[in-house]
Amino acid sequence: MLHSASEILKQLDSGEVTAVEVIEQSLAAIRATQSTINAYTHIAEESALEAAREVDVDRKAGKTLGPLAGLPVAVKDVLCTSDMPTTCSSKMLQDFVPPYDATVVARLKHAGAIVVGKTNMDEFAMGASTETSAAGITSNPWDTTKTPGGSSGGAAAAIAAGTAPLSIGTDTGGSIRQPAAFCGITGLKPTYGRVSRYGLVAFASSLDQAGPMGWSVDDVAIGLQAISGYDPRDSTSVDVEVPGYTPAMAAEDVRGMRVGVLREGLDQDGVSPAVRDALATAESVLREQGAEIVEIELPHSKYWVPTYYVIAPCEASSNLSRFDGAHYGYRVSDAEIAKADSGPLEAMYSLSREGGFGSEVKRRIMVGTYALSEGYYDAYYNQALKVRRLIRGDYDSAFKQCDVLLGPVTPSPAFTLGEKTDDPIAMYLCDLFTVGANLAGVPAISLPGGFDATGLPVGVQLQAPVMEESRLLRAGNVFQMASDFHTRRPAVFTENHSQ
Repeated sequence: MLHSASEILKQLDSGEVTAVEVIEQSLAAIRATQSTINAYTHIAEESALEAAREVDVDRKAGKTLGPLAGLPVAVKDVLCTSDMPTTCSSKMLQDFVPPYDATVVARLKHAGAIVVGKTNMDEFAMGASTETSAAGITSNPWDTTKTPGGSSGGAAAAIAAGTAPLSIGTDTGGSIRQPAAFCGITGLKPTYGRVSRYGLVAFASSLDQAGPMGWSVDDVAIGLQAISGYDPRDSTSVDVEVPGYTPAMAAEDVRGMRVGVLREGLDQDGVSPAVRDALATAESVLREQGAEIVEIELPHSKYWVPTYYVIAPCEASSNLSRFDGAHYGYRVSDAEIAKADSGPLEAMYSLSREGGFGSEVKRRIMVGTYALSEGYYDAYYNQALKVRRLIRGDYDSAFKQCDVLLGPVTPSPAFTLGEKTDDPIAMYLCDLFTVGANLAGVPAISLPGGFDATGLPVGVQLQAPVMEESRLLRAGNVFQMASDFHTRRPAVFTENHSQ
């Protein structure tokens, strides 16, 4: 039943199934996989079932329901929820329950969606493997010895394990698209400002963006429609009309569309042959569906990763300064403060931050604080901002030559858990092909594009100009109509839904 969000909604609307039946199946799948996959930090059994019962009563009474009424949705644990903890998978926010819902969550609920739980993630969204979580690692449903990606690894694994048909992740440098590729699902990072960041616990404010994840383009279009739109509570929210995304699903081909192919970086060490094969396959499929293939170069792409890993830690250093043990979150005990050599206030600050943050978060805070310090601001942060403008200019020039860009998502399929934890640089290079879209603020989507020799999924990526999500949905949907990669499921999914 949980293969497709769009199919579930049709079944609910026709009365073939009830919301309670759908939510019960979702919760049963969560219970069956939580010990092995660990996709969730919180499971909302009681509230989800109560919400489902209310949907069924309202539907039976003939009341007008929201477009997602009765649909189970999993939400990344970085989005505030007033009825369940929001921990960012960190000891720093252990058991913290916000007093309000993030706009994304509020819009999902307004549309009738039912939040079945909060998904595991890299601590404060800093990581590429969901191994920095204080709630423990999440495993890839295709192979539990492999990472599901990060930082939205739990949100991706929740889909692939068959626990929910739709999830919401966040993407700062590829954190929706990379785990979507590793888990064989579809994930979309919207244009910066398309989806409100109000209630999204900030990592890097100029880069963070929430977006939908599901099995198909059709499913993520449904999710995007529900969460998009202007929000006056978010100063970075863009006040433009949200188009209906359903018409993009009606296109039967991509005739007249120019697809620019990005091959930069494919010859680097560590890029898997399966990634090159997936890109070649996607190029062939889109050409067969009527697209004109154009060779495109982004001259400053080699600076994407170093630019990102200056800007993002600088913003993280600033954003995470609020977690000091004084207002909320983890606070060291008075006994430990009394033992410190420094004064009590300084001891409370330093010991609370030392004990509340994990090693990766501390690393990025230190890098960012250093780059923002006197004498280094101009040499690092200011220079990175200048390069960021050049990167945005590359995209502007490219989109004068093509309508969408096609390229890889990750250098390789999912890697083994523990493989890169002692090598931060290797972990950061997982973002080789994704951070450009965040630096430029353009929308991008990850699509299942094939499998390697061991059966692990491989993704391909489409990028489009600002506010042109409809182009991504059209091209992505046509690709999926002409291929079957998005229809394949891991064994754990089949086991959960064999009945």
